[in-house]
Amino acid sequence: MPDVKHFDPSAVIGAVMQLLWQRGWADTGIADIVDTTGISRSSLYATFGSKQDLCLAALRRYLAEHAEPAFTALETGGRGLPTIAEFFGGLITARCTGPRARWGCLATNLQTGGQAPFRDALAEHHQRVRDALRTALDSADRLGQLRPDLDLDATAEHLVLLAQGVNVRSRAGADASTLRSAVAAALNALGRPGDTTDTWPR
Repeated sequence: MPDVKHFDPSAVIGAVMQLLWQRGWADTGIADIVDTTGISRSSLYATFGSKQDLCLAALRRYLAEHAEPAFTALETGGRGLPTIAEFFGGLITARCTGPRARWGCLATNLQTGGQAPFRDALAEHHQRVRDALRTALDSADRLGQLRPDLDLDATAEHLVLLAQGVNVRSRAGADASTLRSAVAAALNALGRPGDTTDTWPR
């Protein structure tokens, strides 16, 4: 019988998350997973079913650990544009510094690769970040921080695309200062005419 009970499935999912995040779906084969985890191919299949199922579990772990806290902060921040600016500031810091610098975002990496096995989970993720940004924009609107002509739904979608752009460009090597300048320009453009308040956190 495969040694299913002789390893921690949660630890395997965590290791595969790191591998998939760094290398991508196309460059992560089952042999790479075996080498990384030290778990036999038969045990992996017996526990997780397939490479696709294991990597989907890794994606869901990533979203829960690395995306959901940021979305919760957007929804509960209550300060409008400064809350959104802090979200982008944290995103740029995470993408450009630390041990995972230049890895990008696992969800965005999979989206740009057009990976069908993850389509439903990525669609749910897209809606989640869009809704969180829309909630923060609602706060900004109530606080009188936004131009009166803004379509908040379209602006939320625009900000999702901006976040994805940060993820892609940071993985390609863009420096943090360039990304901060681009995001600051985009956020400042949302404010009321004549309002010179800089929304970027210092």
